[in-house]
Amino acid sequence: MFPANRAAAAILSALFGITGVTPQAFAQSTPAKPDTKPAVIVMDDERIKLAEIELREAGPAPIARRLTVPGTIVPDAGRVAHVSVKLSGTVAELRKNIGDDVVKDEILGVLESREVADAKSEYLSARLSNELQQDLTARDKSLWEGRAVPEQQYIKSRNAAAQTEMRFGIARQKLMALGVTDSEIAGLPQAPDGTLRSQNIRAPISGRVAERKVESGTAVGRDSLETELFVLVDLSRVWVELAVSSTDLPLVKEGQSVDIALRGLLETGAGKIVFVSPLLDKETRSARVVASLPNPDGRWRPGSFVTAGIAVERRDVAVAVPFSAVQTVDGRKAVFVRTKDGFEKRNVVPGRRDGNVIEIVSGLSAGETVASSNTFSLKAELSKPGDED
Repeated sequence: MFPANRAAAAILSALFGITGVTPQAFAQSTPAKPDTKPAVIVMDDERIKLAEIELREAGPAPIARRLTVPGTIVPDAGRVAHVSVKLSGTVAELRKNIGDDVVKDEILGVLESREVADAKSEYLSARLSNELQQDLTARDKSLWEGRAVPEQQYIKSRNAAAQTEMRFGIARQKLMALGVTDSEIAGLPQAPDGTLRSQNIRAPISGRVAERKVESGTAVGRDSLETELFVLVDLSRVWVELAVSSTDLPLVKEGQSVDIALRGLLETGAGKIVFVSPLLDKETRSARVVASLPNPDGRWRPGSFVTAGIAVERRDVAVAVPFSAVQTVDGRKAVFVRTKDGFEKRNVVPGRRDGNVIEIVSGLSAGETVASSNTFSLKAELSKPGDED
């Protein structure tokens, strides 16, 4: 028994002669305290901004049924380059190290090679011979047209010019086969003699140095020596390798969208299936499926384990909101609808979820604005006791 109830019963008995009033009866006759919890959480625009509460408008959205499978991030096979030497030589200079960013045609290193020196010398000799012979042939043609020399001499000179031009072309093609660029070939006549034995190693793609397999002074090339110098990887787009079981394989098609989630983190991404293997693995009875995933900021690292949601069925719903907008309040799903005074808690019936979007079957109309982030603070505000509690 509460002391306040005993005191009230004693006062009634003394003042009005009422007997038989027990403290329990007095307590039962006391009116219940009304619920003082507000129906609306009062909050102006400034408080909403300070609370970092984002607002989203409910409306129609596509909802997909997704097949969830595990996957692994791997480099795009078309964006990996193995930089190898095409001649025998020695590494004279290395300009890039592992982890460095490179752009296409940037110089990675320099080799010194007798083979490239011979090829450059042969080219310069063929170029000079061709220029001289072309001049002689032009002179003989002029003399033949003036009847100063016989036609046989002009024909012989013309054949010699064709042969020197062919040797010049072969010497040029040999340099290009060794990796000398057009601009480097054009600059050979003015290049210092000491640079004839040097060969620049250039990046075939833009990307990042994933491996560097040699050091300065290393002999490379033929005769069982190292031929690969660098491995470059462009990670601006990666692949996601998936293993899809034979029972689910009929649902998977090239071109379908895929949501990628990194295990243990909130990172998500969207890609598309680019390859579905026609063969099944003998042991797992699953097929290799590859999805292409944009990776402009490099957050998807090869080797990471991910979970992929393949959209196998898609339909449009009338009302959908971000999944973060839905909270559980007093055992029921609810959203917080923006009003002129603040937010109103609204019980809703959710439907199918697709990633960060969820369908609202009832309780909310298209066009209404709801809180989509930091809704835990609104839930906590709603559960605060009233002033008289």
